[in-house]
Amino acid sequence: MRIIDLDDLFIPLPDGTRLAARLWRPEGAVVPAILEMIPYRKRDNTLPRDEAMHPWMAGQGYACLRVDLRGTGDSDGVFDDEYSAQELSDICATLAWIAAQDWCTGAVGMMGKSWGGFNCLQAAALQPPALKAVVSVCATTDRFADDIHYKGGCLMGENFAWGSLMLSYQARPPDPLLRPDWRALLKTRIATLPHLSEVWSGQQARGPYWRHGSVRFDWPALSVPVLSIGGWADGYMDAPAALVQNVPGAKAIVGPWVHQYPHTAVPGPAIDFLGEMKRWWDQWLKGIDTGADALPNYRVYQQDSHAPDPCKPHVPGRWLAEDLPSPRVSAQRLALGADGVLGGPGVPDATIASPLTLGAQAGEYFPMGLMAEMPGDQRDDDARSVCFDLPCPDGLSLLGAARLSLTLAADRPFGFVVARLNDVAPDGASTRIAHGFLNLRHRTDPPTPLTPGEPISVSFDLDQMAHRLAPGHRLRLALSNACWPFVWPSPELVTLRLIDGALALPVHSGTAPEGRFDPPPPVAPSRLDGFYPPESTRTHQIDRITGTETLAITGDDGMVQNPDHGLTHGATMSETWAITPGDPLSANCQITWTQQHRRGDWGVLSTLNARQSSTRDALVLDADLTVEILEPGRDPEILTRNFRARVPRHHV
Repeated sequence: MRIIDLDDLFIPLPDGTRLAARLWRPEGAVVPAILEMIPYRKRDNTLPRDEAMHPWMAGQGYACLRVDLRGTGDSDGVFDDEYSAQELSDICATLAWIAAQDWCTGAVGMMGKSWGGFNCLQAAALQPPALKAVVSVCATTDRFADDIHYKGGCLMGENFAWGSLMLSYQARPPDPLLRPDWRALLKTRIATLPHLSEVWSGQQARGPYWRHGSVRFDWPALSVPVLSIGGWADGYMDAPAALVQNVPGAKAIVGPWVHQYPHTAVPGPAIDFLGEMKRWWDQWLKGIDTGADALPNYRVYQQDSHAPDPCKPHVPGRWLAEDLPSPRVSAQRLALGADGVLGGPGVPDATIASPLTLGAQAGEYFPMGLMAEMPGDQRDDDARSVCFDLPCPDGLSLLGAARLSLTLAADRPFGFVVARLNDVAPDGASTRIAHGFLNLRHRTDPPTPLTPGEPISVSFDLDQMAHRLAPGHRLRLALSNACWPFVWPSPELVTLRLIDGALALPVHSGTAPEGRFDPPPPVAPSRLDGFYPPESTRTHQIDRITGTETLAITGDDGMVQNPDHGLTHGATMSETWAITPGDPLSANCQITWTQQHRRGDWGVLSTLNARQSSTRDALVLDADLTVEILEPGRDPEILTRNFRARVPRHHV
């Protein structure tokens, strides 16, 4: 079967906008189609990933399209926001265009990871006629509850980091070989760039902005089969369980993975993700009975006790084949007892007043690989938290989300609480199993200030988990009101008085049928020519005079060239997160991104310097973008854009 590869396709939209696309399809065949539509540049940025999936799927009898969103890559137009109404309208129009082509049967599936995992669910909820099934990887069903912006109403550090990255991404040029108008298009994009960190930081409560694109508010709208995939080392581990329990016919796979597709992700074991997708698409796009509809709805990797390691390449455990809700899971209520005993008698009567520097081992919201981004040993943070331990002499099997109920009193009108469930080994090593967050103003909807000294009762879920503690280990609940830089601190030091509480644990009987996945076939190496390899560093420093703690992260993607058309690209970044004990207003982050694109004497180099800090009343966001254009026969041109924002702190 010969596969046609068109890397210069443009898809027309009803308003005249054209979206840049790459298409792989079997020559001379009429086949179903699969769409991935994201803003990350098919021409260079995601090319190795695209070429490791879409041509293979085309060889199985599908037309596979990788499309740049409006205003990104080589597409027309300007970019406005993530998952905007315009984006979803464009997706629906693209699906209709694909279905109408003479090489398509009219049946289209949609897939993607992260951004693409979000928008395929959101598009499905709009019920475009051509869309017959989706595969959503590393996404959420609730944009406010557990995305990179807020978690439990707490402002995530990643909100600023991701907004800065998007500024840098959007300052990259279209390819002149495809777009003779590249210079004018680049200038328009820079002039119209939204300051997304400001937009997202200003939306501090659940409302229409976050409800848009949050499919959990209308489950019946998801009427096509959904395969949802998540990873325990990723921040998006909750959507799979939510989907299978609320969407008829939905299936889920959750492995030990970081924020990557499961055929290439770490920690292992990886699985044959392409084979799983083929079974899904054959069932729902070709009408072949592959048994995909009869699979257990929740196939998950239950992790065994293991040493904490932020660079772990593999996690021991076993695959479970469950159907949620599972009859093998029961809630075990454990009181937060006196003297730090989980399930013990008495009341805790403890004070939560965490050092602002607590959280250095929290890891990233969405780790990408083996760069020390996963959670490390929690014992230092445990020592500075209020902890409750449950001995497990016979071990303990968990599957689901623990629910924590607390009675608290705060000495300020704001504050948040962080709960971590850890597996503590006999030698004291503490491995994080799951965590949860609650901004205490979000005990009501809409959020309201706290009355200092007044007791309140709150309940919230920790993240989904599948974990089996070894005999002789302890289960630890660690409570804090700091987690830097995972969560931005409150504007003043806050003390919480813990009056009472209980933890409802999802205890698993351990007798579920075991699942099985084929290992992935070897992934072909990228065809891109590398000039030097990627490199990254991650350093945690403490100033012993001031006590200031600094997390410094650097990354260099290396420089690579496409042998087909000669485009060379590379990126570098540095992040510095710093905070001084006793001073929440000392919290600050500085980020620098560079993006470089070259071909011969032509080139575009962009540099972004961004900073976030805060006052008692506002988040302070500054960013400076410089883009240098080099073109034979013309003087160098410098484009600049400066962003200045002071975002009122209503609830963070």
